[in-house]
Amino acid sequence: MRWALVKVCLAVTAMVVVAFAVPLGIVVAEMARDRAFSDAERQAAAIGPTLSITTDRTELETAVLATEPGVAGRMAVHVPAPGGPDGEPNSGPDGGPDGEPLEIGTRRAALEDLETVRNSGRASISEVRGGFALLQPTALGPDEIAVVEVFVPQDEVSKGVGTAWLVLAGVGVALIVGSVAVADRLGVRMVEPARRLAGAAHDLGEGRLGTRVAEEGPTELRSAATAFNSMADQVIQLLANERELAADLSHRLRTPLTVLRLNAASLGESTAAEQTRAAVRQLEHEVDIIIRTAREQRPQTQGLNGGPGAGCDLSEVIRERMSFWSALAEDEGREVSLAGVERTVRIPVARPELVAVLDALLGNVFRHTPEGAAFAVDVHHSDDAVIVLVSDAGGGIADPAAALARGGVGRDGARGAESAVGSTGLGLDIVRRAAESTGGDVRIGRSVLGGTEVSVRIGLDGHRREHGRRAHRVGRSRGRRGAARGNTAPRPHRGRTPDL
Repeated sequence: MRWALVKVCLAVTAMVVVAFAVPLGIVVAEMARDRAFSDAERQAAAIGPTLSITTDRTELETAVLATEPGVAGRMAVHVPAPGGPDGEPNSGPDGGPDGEPLEIGTRRAALEDLETVRNSGRASISEVRGGFALLQPTALGPDEIAVVEVFVPQDEVSKGVGTAWLVLAGVGVALIVGSVAVADRLGVRMVEPARRLAGAAHDLGEGRLGTRVAEEGPTELRSAATAFNSMADQVIQLLANERELAADLSHRLRTPLTVLRLNAASLGESTAAEQTRAAVRQLEHEVDIIIRTAREQRPQTQGLNGGPGAGCDLSEVIRERMSFWSALAEDEGREVSLAGVERTVRIPVARPELVAVLDALLGNVFRHTPEGAAFAVDVHHSDDAVIVLVSDAGGGIADPAAALARGGVGRDGARGAESAVGSTGLGLDIVRRAAESTGGDVRIGRSVLGGTEVSVRIGLDGHRREHGRRAHRVGRSRGRRGAARGNTAPRPHRGRTPDL
């Protein structure tokens, strides 16, 4: 494309230069010719007054030598022989000897041309050796016409024409070179963005999903770069959604696996019971591998609420999940309390995502606290948000900040998937992303039960607020103060709305 633009511009500019320079050069040559002959006519006209007064040779020679062409030997005067009343030539003081024609200067024009001028009475230009001869008739009487001849050399006719043509040629060449340079720059400006776009498409096809194109160049190429970047973002988002789905579905398997593990623990010490427990442990191990693999490969994504319009009744879902987990709590001798779910609360989170959030929080209670440890779920309302508090009487979290991060520590203080309880760190991450997708957040602190209190703030307007983008903020100020004082900070009373 670059060389095509250069060739097109070269051809167009060359045609324009030829179209203007050639006629202009011809005009310059004609102007130089007209100037030379105009000067010759002016010099020839200067002899006219002298011829009208006298035809004496001495006087005429003096008048001829007074002109520039006469001094240069380029002027001649041709006076015909005077005729008598009967038409016969005779001699007199003004004519030539014996009545012959008077010739002053060197004649270069042919006699036929002189006769033609005398008969027609009009000036003419004859081509002679070395140039041109201007023949100017001057009337001496009713029937007598003298001819003044001025020789114009070829150099005078073409004087300045060569220089003018060289200037025109230089200007034309400069225009052509300039146009080629401009076309080359324009070609680079068009070709380079297109080349970058093609290279980015190649890189994206090879799996380098982080490839992006700078939005530069002409408007069309900028639009193409914008569309490419949008497509690349969409590809990443689709892949992230697939991996997210795989991770979330795998994580949701943890809930029935927890039930299986708890039930298997109560089967006794028979061979079948041991095989069942081994199978459950193997299944948990495989699920952990799936969760870890999906978590490590997927990029960070935002928003789990399923898009505009998605939502569910928070109170109804909490009651349903608490009914499920209460059966397990009863088997393990855990005291369970629930408050704040008496009224309907619509939140901008899809029901499956909310179920995953609650199962992650409650599943962590069963996985990371000893049997018999109590837990509670409280819901507090305000005009623009709702807070879900999940508290337990376990041993607490040693590093709340790391617990909120991917691969964070478990409640036993170990880090990531290598903890003794096999935590993948994805549970709290699911909770955090669901809260931040609504403009809320997740905080971890100490509960009045002596263990951990996870506070999930869910925005009701569905828009991400500035503080909602501050990920991994840990603990309310009162929770941090309570931890520092050894669990002395009170938890909000059930049924009261905390300060949001």
